[in-house]
Amino acid sequence: MTLTDRFLRFVKFDTQSDDLTNMTPSTPGQMEFAVYLKGELEAMGLEDITLDTNGYLMATLPANCEEAADVPVVGFIAHLDTAPDMSGKHVNPRIVKDYPGGDIILNQDQQIILSPSEFPEMLNYIGQDLIVTDGTTLLGADDKAGIAEIISAVAYLQEHPEIKHGKVRIAFNPDEEIGKGAHKFDVEQFGAEFAYTMDGGAVGELEFENFNAAGAKVIIKGRNVHPGTAKHKMVNSIRVANQFAQMLPRWETPEHTEGYEGFYHLVGINGTVEETTLTYIIRDHDRARFESRKKELEHLVRKTNEEYPGCCSLEMADQYYNMREKIEPVMHIISLAEEAMREAGIEPKVQPIRGGTDGAQLSFKGLPCPNIFAGGENFHGRYEYVPVQSMEKAKDVIVNIIRLLAAKKDAKISF
Repeated sequence: MTLTDRFLRFVKFDTQSDDLTNMTPSTPGQMEFAVYLKGELEAMGLEDITLDTNGYLMATLPANCEEAADVPVVGFIAHLDTAPDMSGKHVNPRIVKDYPGGDIILNQDQQIILSPSEFPEMLNYIGQDLIVTDGTTLLGADDKAGIAEIISAVAYLQEHPEIKHGKVRIAFNPDEEIGKGAHKFDVEQFGAEFAYTMDGGAVGELEFENFNAAGAKVIIKGRNVHPGTAKHKMVNSIRVANQFAQMLPRWETPEHTEGYEGFYHLVGINGTVEETTLTYIIRDHDRARFESRKKELEHLVRKTNEEYPGCCSLEMADQYYNMREKIEPVMHIISLAEEAMREAGIEPKVQPIRGGTDGAQLSFKGLPCPNIFAGGENFHGRYEYVPVQSMEKAKDVIVNIIRLLAAKKDAKISF
């Protein structure tokens, strides 16, 4: 089975995660997909295959070299779920072969068009084979492309025993898209010295920095009085909430920031005169600035309570941290990935993630885990697509990492 065949089969599984179920996995489709993948891994003859009740699937490609004990165990990880942002049910992909440039009509009836006028990076893929949606769902390259690439790389190594390698661990986990993918990941059971998530975007992406992240709820209690007799009595929590939101820096929002710039992001507002809740996410790559942002929210709550005594409260909790502090002591794993990319004809693009990744949480659980491209573009929506050639390049990088690691007997110190 080709990598493309695998991917087209995988996207047919509806694995959209759901943050409201309080279950792991959060949706039954993820477990159905995991069971299917377990069967495929068994048919390939992999070892130590486990699938727990939470939907974490792990397996081993055993070493085939005489000095396997001297080769660090490397892992590759991808997630089963697709984003809650758009439906992943009844995905109907098609391949645009030898893309000539210009618009791609995804859905004639609904006039849904994938156009380089809106997505100029499409022009980087002229002459390649693009897998697109029919415009009514997302595609699921995030992260079924990563799963297909990992399995295809393992299959390639099985077909080419002349490529010597150490022990390789692979894992597919649920609920990455709702920030819970690493919560029940058993790092000790996985047993790798380090790993890579195959969950990035375009070819060449290599990421070992991500946001420090927190979530916050600002709860504002009002006082509802008949508007005809409300003077000096009513406290309209909606208006107080609006006042609170305006006190945060206008330009420190996602739509005005890039690169290493952090932000406050108002992701939800729900309220009546009596009570209103503002839901925020707080993001910054720099730990000190991250802590300062949290203190600013606390300051604004105090300031609001000075004007409206006792009306405002804050619930805030950290979500994840920048994995850079855990990767810097083992930068040889970044060098290894860079070398593997260059041997595949790819120039590495080391850049910060303006978001999170399972690898960040796993790094803080003791498994250093940077992120490598899976090849897709426009994740989480109807305009998502993935070039076949990009997936093949990702597979090549996985194979190269495994091969190069075995070739470096002093892996911990020599690169």
